[in-house]
Amino acid sequence: MKIYQVDAFTSQVFKGNPAAVCPLNSWLDDEVLLKIAAENNLSETAFYVIKENNVEIRWFTPNTEVDLCGHATLATAFVLYHHENYQHDQIEFYSPRSGILTVGIENDLFTLNFPEDEFSEVPLTAELLSSTDKTPIAAYKGKTDYMLVFEQDEDISTMKPNLPVIAALQARGIIVTAKSKNYDFVSRFFAPSVGVNEDPVCGSAHTTLTPYWAAQLNKSELHAFQPSQRSGELYCKLLNKRIEIAGKATLYLEGKIFI
Repeated sequence: MKIYQVDAFTSQVFKGNPAAVCPLNSWLDDEVLLKIAAENNLSETAFYVIKENNVEIRWFTPNTEVDLCGHATLATAFVLYHHENYQHDQIEFYSPRSGILTVGIENDLFTLNFPEDEFSEVPLTAELLSSTDKTPIAAYKGKTDYMLVFEQDEDISTMKPNLPVIAALQARGIIVTAKSKNYDFVSRFFAPSVGVNEDPVCGSAHTTLTPYWAAQLNKSELHAFQPSQRSGELYCKLLNKRIEIAGKATLYLEGKIFI
């Protein structure tokens, strides 16, 4: 079977967020999908099957299936459009866990359309305060993640996570974020409980980040940056209960899996 590795949310190889993409003719057993994802050992592997009306997609970390993954969806759209002869400027994905997800393509910019996260403010507990070496000013809980807000962007870029504490929380992971001098906001994402100590550029986290910063900054279009070691940038837009997340991608690897 084919495999591609794509760096998403960047136009440069070795930057952005790498994802594996595996086209399938039909779904393999879940155990096999998980073993492939573990063997790839990337933060996400996306598998897809082309159906009559859409493209069915699922995402796996090295140790579990997840509800939603932005960068691997962008990587899958890139593969379909540039390497698998998909002829349309919009791709409609269907996820059994997240519903319909569309990706528009224009001038090498891939725009994801995802549902907005629902989140609410929560107390800054001792566990949340000890989850990094910086002190947050507020905490929120969304569908799958906590989000901690900090005073300045330097807090985010220099932050050291306390991974055992984060892994013990009842959540996929923790988003950390602050207003930025050079962008609208910056963020990082730590998810050790699903096998991803730090996701270099996390698209799905921006379904929480975008509505939060849109309200804080009183604007619906936002330019975001994730200052991880690989780094990447995203263009986000708040719609009616939906989020548009746009970015570029580049191919790193094309090959075959033998199982």
